Amino acid sequence: MPTTFHYDVIVVGAGHAGCEAARAAALLGARTCLITMDMNKIAQMSCNPAIGGIAKGQIVREVDALGGGTGEVTDACAIQFRMLNRSKGPAMWSPRAQCDRPRFIQEWRRRLENTPNLDMWQDEATEIIVEKGRICGVETMWGARFEAGAVVVTAGTFLNGLMHVGRRQVKGGRCAEPAAAFLTDSITKHGIRAARMKTGTPVRIDARSVHFDLMTEQPGETDYHRFSYISPLRPLPQLPCWTCETNADVHEVLRRGLPESPLYNGQIQSIGPRYCPSIETKIVTFPDRDKHPLFLEPEGLDNNELYLNGFSSSLPMEIQLEALRKIPCFSDIKVYRPGYAIEYDFFDPTQLRHSLESKIVEGLFLAGQVNGTTGYEEAAGQGLVAGINAALKCSGSEPFTLGRDEAYIGVLIDDLVTKGVDEPYRMFTSRAEYRILLRQDNADVRLTPYAERIGTCSAERSRRFHAKKENIDEIVRFCHEFPIKAPRINPYLEALGSTPLKGGCRLAELINRPEVTLLNLAAEVQPLAELMDKISMDREEIIEAAEIEMKYHGYIARERALADKMQRLEAIRIRDRFDYAAITQLSTEARQKLAAINPETLAQAGRIPGVSPSDISVLLVLLGR
Repeated sequence: MPTTFHYDVIVVGAGHAGCEAARAAALLGARTCLITMDMNKIAQMSCNPAIGGIAKGQIVREVDALGGGTGEVTDACAIQFRMLNRSKGPAMWSPRAQCDRPRFIQEWRRRLENTPNLDMWQDEATEIIVEKGRICGVETMWGARFEAGAVVVTAGTFLNGLMHVGRRQVKGGRCAEPAAAFLTDSITKHGIRAARMKTGTPVRIDARSVHFDLMTEQPGETDYHRFSYISPLRPLPQLPCWTCETNADVHEVLRRGLPESPLYNGQIQSIGPRYCPSIETKIVTFPDRDKHPLFLEPEGLDNNELYLNGFSSSLPMEIQLEALRKIPCFSDIKVYRPGYAIEYDFFDPTQLRHSLESKIVEGLFLAGQVNGTTGYEEAAGQGLVAGINAALKCSGSEPFTLGRDEAYIGVLIDDLVTKGVDEPYRMFTSRAEYRILLRQDNADVRLTPYAERIGTCSAERSRRFHAKKENIDEIVRFCHEFPIKAPRINPYLEALGSTPLKGGCRLAELINRPEVTLLNLAAEVQPLAELMDKISMDREEIIEAAEIEMKYHGYIARERALADKMQRLEAIRIRDRFDYAAITQLSTEARQKLAAINPETLAQAGRIPGVSPSDISVLLVLLGR
């Protein structure tokens, strides 16, 4: 008889999705076990040790606002921070941090091992246990049986993982780590569809062999911005990144190696990420370009390992090295390992509910790259939602979901379950139709009330959040009420090159001017300065949030009105209300797509590719009947 353990929630895989899922379920009081093949690789950053970026940074801020751990861990391990897109409006601002890879693992493990209700087990899950269409637990390679009311699978790239360097193929989920060879079949035999995807990673370089004097230094930023709303300022020393470019000689070597590339010799059949192409894909797609930018980024404070962003490749090892040595700064390069591509199994996310629970096997949740996404941030957001819902499932509570107007996480999950994926899904600001509402600065205002209600919000986070919100509201209210006369403020405006006032106005009207900021206005308006000086914690962040709220009030209000209008369709529940195949008024494609997805709401139905506005009108008429 196998050794049997009893839990409420089992999480399979300790990557970024798994860590968030396990911690969230445990915080909600569910007895949770996190099963991982290697406890020394928890939250391993398989590719670049960086968190955030365009739209991804917003997701991490949302994970933090909901009580997740990725933001705090990133701040504790950051060795370079930058706020991207500063030249654009605040809806586009996106934080990004380069992290110390070994410390990131240590910090996540420390937090998990100090989370109540959470155990860990080192083993490979090989079989899900299903009885009468409901999950009952998992079995492992060593013969252990874990019984639970909910199981969250977050296996990343390990499901039948196959790595490629030229014509060489090695089974594995990551360099030097074995693949999970049995779990996919265990899941698909219950009717869950699987397919293959591909991703890749670049060469790792020994810093001692780089001619940094031939590169351009890219320093980080040291201001108050961070990922977590409750982290202290970054504690680690901040390091620079470095930039250089490929050249025509590099491209000539790469072209010579294309016949041996698994991407072009038929060896790899699956689809890779369109927005993070390999260097060989770049030279094929853009044959007229004679150079591409490369970014050399540190992997830690205590090692010499550098990540070469922009040079992902699965070309033969000798081709990779020969090409790199054609770049002057890499003429004497030494590497730790070559770049490689990896193929892996994923499951069709349209077979999931918005809670990330399977529509086919009750109590089975899927999160992360097994749903066809790419990126640590997308994985963390899914893992948090799946972990919360797994715990809620065990307690008999209603599921927790997020709307497209509430969070990038809501956009991500809705895109997955409504549209599915035909390539690794990566979040962009352009995917969110309400991105003025979904800024990185206001993620706590949007989502921390949910964390308080669900139970993932600590007392300290709650205290900080309410104090911050009160301060923001007080500054905004003061600026809307405080009058200023033209003679008093015009010298200040003229010094800024701003049009003088003809009459008096409220301070909020001045804040609307692009050249006017709260900080420089406070130097002229003593009562405003006194109000801002009373803020003892998170002062810069509070001032920034208040200023954004006033400067963009009109845009925010207009987008909120649009979101509220669409919300009326979100309120019309249609799941299981129609036999779509029998509705001849619908187009053939709409009948097929609607039957396959079985959308929750009329709004979700309208987002399904192939369902037209006229099809939605037909459903509205039928609902009226």
